Amino acid sequence: STGAVQCCNSTQDSQNLSTQVTSILGLLGVVVGDLTALVGVTCSPITAIGVGGNSCNSQAVCCSNNTFNGVVALGCTPVNLSL
Repeated sequence: STGAVQCCNSTQDSQNLSTQVTSILGLLGVVVGDLTALVGVTCSPITAIGVGGNSCNSQAVCCSNNTFNGVVALGCTPVNLSL
């Protein structure tokens, strides 16, 4: 219920980010601060769950901040697409 379902190539704990993700966030001017949810990296929207061609082979997540054109998504929680 936090936003559109996204398929991200990877997700990382916001309190334990890799140097690469920290650099990307710095370039975008994003301050993670007190964020406790996951950060999604290289994300694309999943428009119709259960319809052929819209599967996610990486991590399906629902994120509260998707305003970075898929480069990163903030405030993500995992979604089980097999329900």
